[in-house]
Amino acid sequence: MANGRVVQSADRTIGSRQLAALLPADVLARPGYRALADAVRTLILDGRVALHVRLPAEREFAEAVGASRATVTGAYDLLRESGYVRSRRGSGTWTELPDGHRPVGAHALLGAGGYSADGDPGVDLAIAAMGAPEGSLAEAFAWAAPRLPQLARTPGYHPFGLPDLRSAIADRFTRRGLPTRPEQILVTAGAQQAFALVVSLLCRAGDRVVTENPTYANALDALRHARLRTGAIAVSDAGWDMEIAESTLRQTVPRLAYVIPDFQNPTGALMPPEQRLRLLAATRATGTWLVVDETIADIALDVPAPAPLASLAPRGGADHVITIGSLSKTHWGGLRVGWIRAGAKLITELTAVRVSADMTGSVLDQLVALPLLDDMDRALPARLAQLRSRREALVRALQRYTPEWSWQVPPGGLSLWVDLGEPVSSALAERAAATGVHIGRGARFGVDPGTFEHRLRIPYTLPADRLDEGIRRLASAFHDGIPLQPAVDRPHWVA
Repeated sequence: MANGRVVQSADRTIGSRQLAALLPADVLARPGYRALADAVRTLILDGRVALHVRLPAEREFAEAVGASRATVTGAYDLLRESGYVRSRRGSGTWTELPDGHRPVGAHALLGAGGYSADGDPGVDLAIAAMGAPEGSLAEAFAWAAPRLPQLARTPGYHPFGLPDLRSAIADRFTRRGLPTRPEQILVTAGAQQAFALVVSLLCRAGDRVVTENPTYANALDALRHARLRTGAIAVSDAGWDMEIAESTLRQTVPRLAYVIPDFQNPTGALMPPEQRLRLLAATRATGTWLVVDETIADIALDVPAPAPLASLAPRGGADHVITIGSLSKTHWGGLRVGWIRAGAKLITELTAVRVSADMTGSVLDQLVALPLLDDMDRALPARLAQLRSRREALVRALQRYTPEWSWQVPPGGLSLWVDLGEPVSSALAERAAATGVHIGRGARFGVDPGTFEHRLRIPYTLPADRLDEGIRRLASAFHDGIPLQPAVDRPHWVA
């Protein structure tokens, strides 16, 4: 669909017809130049038109949208005045963000927790993860305890992962429809380490990569740390636009593409099977490594859990696919167990990189993970029922305290991608922090820093009473009558 497209061309220019196609169909049915300016501003904030892209000339754009040149001139003037474009004589008009919506805070791995001035522990809405299921860790440790002494007689170094755990992960992939051998599995210290290892092995500084926009904030941090050039495929409330995705892949020929097709973080969108097939074919045609993040794939609340994306490929058609996952979202983030599923040769190369970084993973964590993984199909339904209840509680709280905000209820995942209606996300996050509420501001999830300033990611992973209290405080910060101002620098971290 046109309104889900992102434009980030190689020459950083958007044509008049391209821009016109992204606009809402009824844009000119509303009052003149202000409606046109608002529509273009929304495209910039949503990341569907990237920053630092040259807009079409006024006369050319007027012809494309069927408006007068005066209407387009007025819209451009309003965008300039509000800071969303800049113009320079002889070089055209370029997309920009106003100073108040620049990126806020360092992209640092700092805890979001903290206390308000009066000592209240607050409500942490920055972390999209739950505590461990009641009793599950105790049972897993009880199972592991008598087996640990035998392992403790060995040096304890298992760079590929415990053999039994590799087999269990491979068996689970096979049961889900993707035949997998243990030698195709590398056990890692969580999915974030898995992604960092893949990037470290396959990419060099300056390489082109493509991600969804918005996408998982910590994955973006890993790409920035590796000094990679990042292109974007927009994921809107309507999902993915595969025509633009295919075009972006053909034009940029990226080294790597990173996607979350299952209950995408932060939007919650689920990629349809036909789009998965097109993505597989497009990345294979451009020689692009396709990294599929399955961290949230099992959090299927309203639909059956999807099969692995690589399982849809014809025989031999998924050699370029790397699948990563973990137990953090289904079980507990404190149990640092993740994995990579790829070809056996690539797994060996990734393990060599891993050894240079941390030698091996925790034997105890992996041993505890074995009964949890083996029992997942039996234990997961109760976990999902709890999440459905909490999702309903979050929706009720939003309807009660902030009815002017909008959102779509996703078929799975752990959070809502909430539209505030105005670009104040970072400022609101700063003000809410003073009340003890920590929240994932939209800009943290954008490829272009400063975009998605009208969005918040709000997880439904806390108990209902804590969700209600968090949204009440958040709404109070939003409605306190004092205009939201640009936020000050402060580290923000989300998971």
